[in-house]
Amino acid sequence: MAMTDDNNNESIDLVSLEAKVDKLIETVSNLKAENEALRQQQSALALERADLIEKTELARTRVEAMISRLKSMETRT
Repeated sequence: MAMTDDNNNESIDLVSLEAKVDKLIETVSNLKAENEALRQQQSALALERADLIEKTELARTRVEAMISRLKSMETRT
């Protein structure tokens, strides 16, 4: 009877271990997917940031040009 109990306990341990390994594989898979999504989001945000910096520089250039024109108009009058 002790032999059967040992085999039963080993079987239960293996089932438990298999369930834990399956859960770990699922967790790793979920983390990989999340990591990829975060990388894509980071890339999109970097592109958006570069676009905003470019637009800001363009706006600054236009404002500086307007200020120069206004100053030149002041000196003429």
